Amino acid sequence: MTAPLFKSSAAQKLSSHQTAHRETLCSTCGLCEVRAWPAKESIQSCVFKLGWLGEQESNVFGRERRVEDEDEMRFGITRRRFIASLKQPIAEAQWSGIVSHLAMRAFETKKVEAVATLHRSKTDYFFPEPVLATSVEEILAGRGNKPVISPTLLALETAYKQGIRKLMVIGASCHIHVLKDFQTRFDYIREMEIFAVGIPCVDNIKPRKLRWILERISRSHETVRHYEFMQDFNVHLKHENGDLEKVPYFSLPQELAQNSVFAPSCMSCFDYLNGLADITIGYVGAPLEKNKKRQWVMVRTQKGEDLLNLIEHDLEVFPETSAGNRREGVRVSAEQMMERTNLGEAAPVKTGRKIPIWLGRVIAAVMRRIGPRGLEFARYSVDFHLIRNYYFVKKNYPDLLQTLVPKHVYKILKDYGFKA
Repeated sequence: MTAPLFKSSAAQKLSSHQTAHRETLCSTCGLCEVRAWPAKESIQSCVFKLGWLGEQESNVFGRERRVEDEDEMRFGITRRRFIASLKQPIAEAQWSGIVSHLAMRAFETKKVEAVATLHRSKTDYFFPEPVLATSVEEILAGRGNKPVISPTLLALETAYKQGIRKLMVIGASCHIHVLKDFQTRFDYIREMEIFAVGIPCVDNIKPRKLRWILERISRSHETVRHYEFMQDFNVHLKHENGDLEKVPYFSLPQELAQNSVFAPSCMSCFDYLNGLADITIGYVGAPLEKNKKRQWVMVRTQKGEDLLNLIEHDLEVFPETSAGNRREGVRVSAEQMMERTNLGEAAPVKTGRKIPIWLGRVIAAVMRRIGPRGLEFARYSVDFHLIRNYYFVKKNYPDLLQTLVPKHVYKILKDYGFKA
């Protein structure tokens, strides 16, 4: 099932706050494109109308996250967290393939009847197509990251029409927020048993801009098959022949530092680690070790425990680790970002690499030794993105600031001495 990658008319109407100089906030989650129920009902569950976490977090867990708990404030409410890798990795998975394996096991054991996921478009390797996978082969075809905003929830229409009763949804935090609210707000999918598998997600881009970015990062953008901003302060780009290209963060072309590179919806997100999912599986809190594709698992609900029970014997499990200090890196990065944000359209657009790649590699090597690692890298990444996004919303969508920003963001701003 192929989805149109455009904003719905309902989404276009969302912003009575919209001006001629800014985009309507829309993550193209896909729900407004469903035709089995009125789009005006779908839009009522939009995360940019309701806000991030807060009341929705209370609905899922019976309480909001504790701001006095330094890790719960950042990582969300969890039952347990650990590092893991699949004993038998799946070929062509982004990491070892835990998410794909979990989805296949849930389907094989009849825990779910179908999986809402993404396939790759035949027209462009990185372009996503939402699908309702109803076979192991279709589930496996969803492996690997699609680093653009994606209409995953369009697959709900097929699930609804087919009378699916037990469904897994694999999605980013915007998908899971909308899904949870819509299921409780309206009758259409209320009786479905839905298992939400969350992907940590940050800094996605619009599909049309992806090639422009890859052209500026990679020596061979046409052959890139996976890429990720990694814990070793490099962008890792895996090519179709298996070669791994590494480009230091510090040597990225300067034009990629502009806020306009990323989708405004992602710059207005405050749930990087997918805090409403039943289970979140990513990499940001895992230590980066050579030839070891370890992932970070956060079990959040009883449904998450039930899913993990299906595959726990297939995992190598390791304790979390933490080293280094994030604070100076967050402060410097945030101050540079704030300067660009304050200048807005008046900011000079600089191009080319300010730091040559050879020097960037030296800096990255030093940072791997003294910079944040493991959980501290996760804290670094969460803190920077929450601070950056706060100031982006404050400048560009000030009328939505109170709606979108959760309480713990203000605590993090205060911890770094930044003014709200």
